[in-house]
Amino acid sequence: MNKPLRRVAIFCGLLVLALLVRTNWVQFVQGDDLKNDPHNRRVAIERYSTPRGNIVVAGGKSVTGSTVTDTGDFKYERTYKDGPMWAPVTGRASQAFGQTQLEKLYDGILTGTDDSLFFSRTVDMFTGEKQKGGDVVTTLNPAAQKAAYAGLTKNPGTKGAVAAINPQTGAILALASAPSYDPSDIAGMGSKDGKEWTKLLKSKDQPMLNRALRQTYPPGSTFKIVTASAGLENGLYDNVDEHTKSPVPFYLPDTNHQPLNNEGNIPCENVSIREALRLSCNSVFGKMSADLGNDKMRAEAEKFGFNNAEIDTPVWPAESVYPKDNRPQNAMDGIGQASNRATPLQMAMVAAAVANNGKLMQPHMVDQLVAPNLNVIKQFSPKVMSTPLTPEHAAMLQDAMKTVVDKGTGTSAQIPGVDVGGKTGTAQNGENNSKTPYAWFISYAKQGSGSPVAVAVVIESSNTLRDDVAGGKLAAPIAKAVMEAVLDGKK
Repeated sequence: MNKPLRRVAIFCGLLVLALLVRTNWVQFVQGDDLKNDPHNRRVAIERYSTPRGNIVVAGGKSVTGSTVTDTGDFKYERTYKDGPMWAPVTGRASQAFGQTQLEKLYDGILTGTDDSLFFSRTVDMFTGEKQKGGDVVTTLNPAAQKAAYAGLTKNPGTKGAVAAINPQTGAILALASAPSYDPSDIAGMGSKDGKEWTKLLKSKDQPMLNRALRQTYPPGSTFKIVTASAGLENGLYDNVDEHTKSPVPFYLPDTNHQPLNNEGNIPCENVSIREALRLSCNSVFGKMSADLGNDKMRAEAEKFGFNNAEIDTPVWPAESVYPKDNRPQNAMDGIGQASNRATPLQMAMVAAAVANNGKLMQPHMVDQLVAPNLNVIKQFSPKVMSTPLTPEHAAMLQDAMKTVVDKGTGTSAQIPGVDVGGKTGTAQNGENNSKTPYAWFISYAKQGSGSPVAVAVVIESSNTLRDDVAGGKLAAPIAKAVMEAVLDGKK
């Protein structure tokens, strides 16, 4: 071979080598980045080229669907059944605005592209079937969810949330938030979807905010259950019926005689934990928190889930916070005020731990991931998260919470023939309580061998007169309806 031909051959060989290197680099090194690049429309076109799998609630009912659309190059559009009611669970799958919550977390399962569906895709390739998506089966109870959402939306203008848990398994039974939105209205690419999206973003009521998981509030007097737990667990008191040696007035430590007032003239001096919960005595629990100190209070709160930014439901809730604080602020934290903040899910966890004899189960809302051929890809099992209370102390607090419902501030949550325990709360809002207070109620219902449901309800605002804002009036009836829905399903 002459010299010029050899040079041409070498040059061509180098070009082929460079092409091979570049092809392998793009395919294996940059492949994932290119696949996930938001400007890569092929991924989005593929995602909506077939119907998505469904999000399914307990009992086998799908709350999502897909429909053929003629807008743009996306063939299918997501639909939702009772969208506003289920939005805090499903999230959205929008052609224009992306995915959130379960729709996002399990996008691979729902579109059929997840690695766990490789065998199913291979079979489809040989049979000529189109790729199908799998289903996400949740733990949500349709009757409980309906009761929760109906309670929140009964009065127009109400803002609030409900979270309900099975204390024995940690399964989330209800997650409702109001006001809400319909994900179907923003699922496509049309002008109507765009207008609705803009409207949602501009709304001062924040309908896309998942208040059950992503919004924290001062928990008010519902937090006194945690403070009582800390008092018992740290040996400050032996039981819920001994006198607490709590003076009235109780002055906040390290202040110039700043009293921690009770609501009205209720008889709180030296009362027991049971009576202090029944009457909701600030002085008793403020002193208890001060006596224990910030470190012990914070440690007990953390056993219930506070200060944990990694609670995987699998949608991560906002972190509930029991802060490092000075002595006067810690006393206020102990009655659910100051910098103490909690999500409704967190306060449902508090009630659930007490109801489950002191054992807190990991909250979760997904039961199974199911392949298109109905094979179970993954089955989620109950897990113990922590043990905030001994069984003995939990039994004491169960009984004390039952007193609150039997003859205290929570009588509107009574269910005939059922042991119901609860705690009301009315948390101050704004500087010097200048804004409408938050109305809280946490509770559990118990029949037979254990409690199948614990609930937390918060009413952020409503058209109720300010003087009528109270957990027992606004939140407890909603909790009762949710508990009844779960209990009826057990019959």
